[in-house]
Amino acid sequence: MRFTDGFWLMRPGVEAHYAREAYEARVRDDALVVTAPTKAIRTRGDTLNLPVLTVTVAPHIPGVVRVRIEHHTGGGEPVRFETAPRSGGSVTVEPDGTGVVTSGGLEARVTPGEPWNLEFRAGGRRLTGSGHRSQAWIRLAPDAQVDPPPVELGLGRTYVHEQLDLGVGTLVYGLGERFGPLVKNGQTVEIWNADGGTSSEQAYKGVPFYLTDAGYGVFVDEPGHVSFEVGSEAVQRAQFSVEGESLQYFVIAGETPAAILERYTALTGRPVEVPAWSYGTWLTTSFTTDYDEATVTSFLDGMRDRDLPLSVFHFDCFWMREFQWTDFLWDERVFPDPEGMLARLHERGLKVSLWINPYIAQASPAFAEAAAAGHLLRRPDGSVWQWDLWQAGMGVVDFTSDAAVAWFQEKLRVLLRQGVDALKTDFGERIPVDVVYADGSDPRRMHNLYAERYNAAVHEVLEQERPGEAVLFARSATAGGQRHPVHWGGDSTSTFASMAETLRGGLSLSLSGFGFWSHDIGGFEGTPAADVFKRWVAFGLLSSHSRFHGSDSYRVPWLFDDGDEADPESATSVTRRFARLKNRLSPYLLAAGREAAETGTPVMRPMVLAFPGDPTARPLDRQYLLGPDLLVAPVFSAEGDVELYLPAGTWTQLLTGERVTGPVWRRERHGFDSLPVYVREGAVLPIGERDDRPDTDHLDGLVLVAFPGGDEVREVRVGDAVLTVETTDEEVHATGPEGRWSLRVGGAQQAAEAGSAHLRRTAEPAPGDVLPEAR
Repeated sequence: MRFTDGFWLMRPGVEAHYAREAYEARVRDDALVVTAPTKAIRTRGDTLNLPVLTVTVAPHIPGVVRVRIEHHTGGGEPVRFETAPRSGGSVTVEPDGTGVVTSGGLEARVTPGEPWNLEFRAGGRRLTGSGHRSQAWIRLAPDAQVDPPPVELGLGRTYVHEQLDLGVGTLVYGLGERFGPLVKNGQTVEIWNADGGTSSEQAYKGVPFYLTDAGYGVFVDEPGHVSFEVGSEAVQRAQFSVEGESLQYFVIAGETPAAILERYTALTGRPVEVPAWSYGTWLTTSFTTDYDEATVTSFLDGMRDRDLPLSVFHFDCFWMREFQWTDFLWDERVFPDPEGMLARLHERGLKVSLWINPYIAQASPAFAEAAAAGHLLRRPDGSVWQWDLWQAGMGVVDFTSDAAVAWFQEKLRVLLRQGVDALKTDFGERIPVDVVYADGSDPRRMHNLYAERYNAAVHEVLEQERPGEAVLFARSATAGGQRHPVHWGGDSTSTFASMAETLRGGLSLSLSGFGFWSHDIGGFEGTPAADVFKRWVAFGLLSSHSRFHGSDSYRVPWLFDDGDEADPESATSVTRRFARLKNRLSPYLLAAGREAAETGTPVMRPMVLAFPGDPTARPLDRQYLLGPDLLVAPVFSAEGDVELYLPAGTWTQLLTGERVTGPVWRRERHGFDSLPVYVREGAVLPIGERDDRPDTDHLDGLVLVAFPGGDEVREVRVGDAVLTVETTDEEVHATGPEGRWSLRVGGAQQAAEAGSAHLRRTAEPAPGDVLPEAR
């Protein structure tokens, strides 16, 4: 939200009270508590009749400092995000009155007197700070002429905002899943979850956290509506504002974006590892298409007959009867024997996913059951909140009620015990604010947080019923939602432009702490042209997770073939090529997934995350690293033209063996069966032997492929095994567990003997000789 009219004036109806000075700083409860009057205090009389801000600065966890700005405190402690408990740090007031808070390598200093100055420093340099006219309590007249908040919200009467300065050239990233430019400078970003599709400024996953390329990130610990002005209203600053009387945020230091993410996810939580089978190909019924078990079987037979690997089959909404979603009951007209059908799918080696959402239609017996028990959100008059959008007369499950959570989970437990393996948790964004929650939570603060409560409840029951195998396929989220993977990008259209915006959303989400991400291959709305479908297949099967899904048309590849399916550039052949490639990369992807769980580094990595020291890489949003070593540049055109950037070093094209020296911009043209996939110099890529599925014994027949460049020792994790590879200019030596694994350098390959292999490097791999043949 914007409150000013240019640099000097306020907008009509806006009354701003800025922190003018640090009048007094005290140490209280291991925190620095600063009295910040909104006028300079010259005489005793100046202390009368004015708003005062209380600013509390405290260490939280190493490298993280918490700041709370409060006007009136009588409203009690509002609901906030779940964060790690405080540990360590120090708080002092120096003889001159300067308050100093230290946490790890991060220091916050409040300078006494006028003007107001809160500064954050690390490594001997200033990171950012809150200065003159930065912290404010805002009062609005009923007719104030300010930008309106999101449509569900009326204009509030009071707001609190903070502004942290941006250094020259500092770039800002994150703020959840945003489909516009990856760099957020110059943008207004409203953190308010909405079901707006990928072609809008709205987002399914609003996360009030941004990171910069200047050594710090900022997490605004406010689960309700947060409005960000990123170098927009005040072009030298990032502003964030919330309605009410207080605002809390954390400053997070880190020498690199990856280090910032590591600390941010230590604060808000990291994802659990997901099972190997989840990295395989997912196929769905699509949304409104007609299907029954015979249709499903025809899809599966078609995939098998065309030698197309498949790991998961997903049933979308119409596994239940129309007008009754979500009632957790199979539609017996089309699925009369669900247990038998699930068993038959398992016999094919498949996992099964089911669509659910947290809305209960009035026609379902579950509605009356939930309403009578008090499990649904209610209006202030005590009646159940209902509307007709999506499902007629639907109500919304109240996840602040322990009883409602247990009721919802028990419904899911029945399905899991029937044989369902994973759950697609759709929706969770259309959450009303004119309601009463069971625990008395402020509905405005619960709007975004609802997604986290919903997904946490489902993930918990999956962990109980499928220990070590829990997988969601979630659309909505907010801060902390990364703890419950996987997330997908929402409703895109079937166009190249939407494919690109989908990628931008995923990269933005990756820079917001989310480790695993997917999207609808081919786009959701409409039926993609064959060229769009095939380009999206290559992109989708080189993403963290890969799902074919659409709205009113099927997404089986052979429906997009105009001619011979055996043609290498047919949709069927392209799907086969990249699905099999991904399965062979599963040991590599599993290691990247474990890294996400341990450090918060996402599987799909924006270029700024992988190459923070390269200014050219910082704004790039049409390419990414998949794991630590594979650079992928999807093709967004029918003709196959693509422009990409390779940072410094030697890069090897995974699909051809071509060697390229960077830094360099390249223009390439690719057929439908190809795209730029480059391997970083010095990489050691674990390639699985089997290409029909991702969940196998990866050590059995594993090949370690060592790429030119670098003299170092690298550890390669394959499951619980660690293989060590030492490289020099002339030789490569690998050690690991005894078994049927081997080492490959260029065209030479040697099987491990007694757990070790040793090869001399060849000067150049032959074209097409990078990937060992599957056996």
